[in-house]
This record gives sequence, structure tokens and C-alpha cells, in this order.
Amino acid sequence: MHELLLAGFGGQGVMLMGKILAYAGMKEKKQVMFIPSYGSEMRGGTANCSVILSDEEIDAPVVSKPTVLVAMNTPSFDKFEASVKENGIIILNSSLITREEIRENVKVIKVPASDIAKELGNERIINMVLLGALVAATNCVKVDSIMASLKEILPPHRHDLLPLNQKAIEAAMKLDK
Repeated sequence: MHELLLAGFGGQGVMLMGKILAYAGMKEKKQVMFIPSYGSEMRGGTANCSVILSDEEIDAPVVSKPTVLVAMNTPSFDKFEASVKENGIIILNSSLITREEIRENVKVIKVPASDIAKELGNERIINMVLLGALVAATNCVKVDSIMASLKEILPPHRHDLLPLNQKAIEAAMKLDK
């Protein structure tokens, strides 16, 4: 079972990342829970969502101790680092999160997501870079399922962005872990 917590600022695409993972899990006939946390978050405020992907029935639709944290910025990392299960994985945007002191009982994957997105020509795809890193690190779903889900979720007038999103996902999957 993969218990994922995705966190960042509102407007960074945290919810889109979670929704894509949930759709991809459903395509693979997994048991899926997608729990967005909107609260009072707005563009610029913090936002997070939980996704559970499992081959077995999900007993409790709550992620209190995620196996994986994807942190898009420092406030999100600071808020959720301690909640990750021992021997879990923290994937962080090292372009923005520069803190050196990190728990030693988790695997930390530093992804220069903002830099990669900039190199690809669009800083709005930071979430897709981190999504690629997540899939590469966990194999929680197949890349083909991610791409099919992305095509379903993005409105038709945004389909011109599909190749760029795919490049972002693939760029992260090629990084050394």
C-alpha cells in the first residue's frame, strides 16, 4: 500500500498531481482514496492532498503517517516532515527547499524540480517533474497510466501541454536516485 501526502502552495498543482495519481490507480484496478485538503487555502496559501493506492481493500481513508511525502516548498516540508513513517520516502523540490537537517530514518530524494521546469521552458510544470520522481521512486503506478490519466483530466484546450508534461515526467524519471 502506498500512502502519499502531496503538499505545496495553492496554485502549484498539488491537487492535479493527486487527481492524476488517483485516476492512474483506478486504471490499474487498484483501490484508491483521494483526499484533497482545500480548507481556506487559496493561490499562494498551503495546499495538500492524500492519496492511497492499494491492491487490497483500504480499511481507513486517512493518511496520518504517509509512506511518501512530496514537498514542493519549505513551509510544506517543515509542516509534514515529521509525519512520514520511519523508512518512508521524502521527495522534495531542492530548488526551493535548502534545509540540510533532515531526518535520518527516511530516504530523501532531492529533485531540482523548479530548475528542471525552467530548463523545459515552463515553471508551471514543477508538479509534473515531482510526479515523475514519485513514480520512479515508488513504482506506485505505471507511467502509461499517468499519461493516460493526464490526457483525461486536462481539458481539451490544455492538450497542447501534454507533450511538455510528458517531458517533465520523463526528465525526473531519468534522474539518479
